[in-house]
Amino acid sequence: MIDLGTTFLSSVDRCPESIAITYQNKHLNYSNWLNKISSLAISFKKMGLKKGDKLMTLLPNTFEACTIHWACQLTGIVIVPINWRVKSEEIIFFLKNSNSKCIICDDHSEKEVELFNLPNSIIKISTSSQSSKYINFKSLITLKKIFNSSEADYKDCSIILYTSGTTGEPKGVPRSHFAERSSAIAHIAQNRYERYESTLGVMPLYHTMGVRSLLSMTLVNGNFIAQPKYNPQEAIELIDKNKISSLYLVPTLYHDLINSPYFKKEKLLTCHKLGFAGAPMTDGLIKKIKQSFSVSQLINHYGSSEIYTFSIEPNALNKPGSAGKAGINQNIRVVKINSKNINSKTKINEEGEIIAYIKNDEAFEGYLERPDADKSSIIDDWYFTKDTGYFDENGDLYVTGRVDDMIITGGENVFPIEIENVISLHPDVNEVVIVGLKDEKWGQKVTAFIKRNKKIKFNELDDFCKKSDLSNFKRPKSYVFIKEIPKSPTGKILRRKILAGEYELDN
Repeated sequence: MIDLGTTFLSSVDRCPESIAITYQNKHLNYSNWLNKISSLAISFKKMGLKKGDKLMTLLPNTFEACTIHWACQLTGIVIVPINWRVKSEEIIFFLKNSNSKCIICDDHSEKEVELFNLPNSIIKISTSSQSSKYINFKSLITLKKIFNSSEADYKDCSIILYTSGTTGEPKGVPRSHFAERSSAIAHIAQNRYERYESTLGVMPLYHTMGVRSLLSMTLVNGNFIAQPKYNPQEAIELIDKNKISSLYLVPTLYHDLINSPYFKKEKLLTCHKLGFAGAPMTDGLIKKIKQSFSVSQLINHYGSSEIYTFSIEPNALNKPGSAGKAGINQNIRVVKINSKNINSKTKINEEGEIIAYIKNDEAFEGYLERPDADKSSIIDDWYFTKDTGYFDENGDLYVTGRVDDMIITGGENVFPIEIENVISLHPDVNEVVIVGLKDEKWGQKVTAFIKRNKKIKFNELDDFCKKSDLSNFKRPKSYVFIKEIPKSPTGKILRRKILAGEYELDN
């Protein structure tokens, strides 16, 4: 069992001349990148940072962010990547909660950090050339000494990720070198990656998908093409110019790519290995992907920050909605909702709560200083996801939503994804989200919030739903047309904002 630092050194020894990272039209091979990473690792040590110390980053997917990640793996420093868009109050929380001894910013996040008094004991580094108060990042990567061996152990903590905090304060998820490496190996196998693969590095490095993309490329001596901020036009150009072979994105980014006015299928011909995670993909979007890419595989990854990949559907092109079977390192069940009993398994096609066994190679061992969260989420070594779903007669898992997203209308349980799959197929619907609004008669009224391609009437959509297999009680009682669907920085749909009325009508 080896740590991630040793893993990187092995990749350098194996293929030193292969391209490791592409950024701002520059390419670095593994040997030259190791020079930069080694210099940074040595600089960290000279500053007094040691194995086990926490280092917080507030950076988009830049060359600097990727280099910092690997320098931490070599030294045993624990990286704490945080969304670079967060505000000063949140930065204070993350600093205190993680007990970070160093913070690395860019010009954007540095402005937020400057809004409060940072303790003098915290080492402050900036990747901005304009910064006068912080240590300049470039000055830390000029040393000529090579790090020949890793100082980390496979049991050590590699990274602390934070959950999105949709139901309260964000929770820290410490993950070991062993769990991270195991997850990367499983990711390679389940995506059928080969030596010298390449991918678009746009999923943020504070998110599991971004980290897996970075690690998996290194294990196969692949090329991580960094895109700091998602821009569909730029993404298309990067794919075309670098002949990118694989994508691993949330469904929203595929949607934006395909609907970009700059989209041309001939620019994406090399990109044939596609994967998605983070949210279900609607039937309508899968249909568009079939038409838009020369795709050999579309793989649905279902998982979380805590456990990583619960299940894999390798044939999502022909099995829309299916999350497939348990991943290489996983064991999953569906139990009765609110039962908190790991043995109360549901029957075939019966919806319940999805749970996952945590004594596996990819899982975390508990939240950071949150025994209360451990107690509510982990029961008898099983992690209760709060996701709902069912197993079909073939043993394939179908994820239907969140326990909290379930709509109870007229005494019937309705899961949004089933309705969204139907409405998404209408040619005039760009995006759709289903929520339950409070209603005196129904308890909750099934309501569709739609971003449309062109004007469309209620009756047209209702007739479309009638012609589908959708039960009458599941048909939306009303349709609301809005200009944009509220989303998180990683592309997840924010139903809570719709329920709070935080949207702009498209009249």
